Amino acid sequence: MSQHERFGLVNGHIIGRVLKEAVRRATVTIRNERLVFETQAKPGYSGKMDDVCTTADRKAQEIYLRTFHECFPDYGVIGEEENLRIEPTNGCTAYFTVDPLDGTRAYIRRQSHGVGTMVALCEDGEVLSAYVGDINTEEMYGYRPGSSKVHRITRLDTFETLGYEARGKTTDSYALLRDPVSTYSPQVQRFIGHFKNYEVMGSSIGTWAARLWKRGVMALLLPPGVETPWDSAPVIGISKKLGYVFLRPRSVGISWEAYAPPVSPEIYQREHETLIMHGSDLGWLV
Repeated sequence: MSQHERFGLVNGHIIGRVLKEAVRRATVTIRNERLVFETQAKPGYSGKMDDVCTTADRKAQEIYLRTFHECFPDYGVIGEEENLRIEPTNGCTAYFTVDPLDGTRAYIRRQSHGVGTMVALCEDGEVLSAYVGDINTEEMYGYRPGSSKVHRITRLDTFETLGYEARGKTTDSYALLRDPVSTYSPQVQRFIGHFKNYEVMGSSIGTWAARLWKRGVMALLLPPGVETPWDSAPVIGISKKLGYVFLRPRSVGISWEAYAPPVSPEIYQREHETLIMHGSDLGWLV
């Protein structure tokens, strides 16, 4: 499908500008709420009231929703807060995913890292555009529809094209884990031992993945868990655009196989661990 057929009179450059401005506005709102936000319990994926939402989450999501309504009224929207789901209309099949405040618990703790805001545009199992904003550094990572590049953008509007240089052996590099090493299978724990060292970082999955995009670590490792559209789409889109590969363990030994992570509008359970590494580094896999 051509860009004209997909977007009509709205081209990829316009969509990119609108999404970047929405991320910027959400970032400003979230930062302004830091000393005055209110917290409310909400149901987690288990169905229990074990998750939290703040006024900053809701205000940021309203910014995205208003932007989409004004600029892309036919597009669908899937958002984290209040089970937001708006179906596409008038023959459109594209939809936005929104995580208005990624890392809410870190935000409540007033943590100086691990807080983000994320948006992606998806259609037919493809992430057409995605942006991740870091609330604390005011940086943004992302790409517009039709672009072959991913940019790292500072609050002063300095654009850096992200690229990749081969990291060498795993024994010379670091891995970044999403959860403590004990949550991974014995097979994967042995694999982690082949790195020089590893770190564990929770909170925002967007700023977590940005550690890989900025070449600070060689690999990301996720344990099995729940995948949501608003968390998965931006990470999948930016990672794949930069040449990173998603892998899962084979059934025997310390070995991995590449797979295509689903870009789904639904929440689903991912039953296997996931390793994300750049294609140029796969020769060093054990």
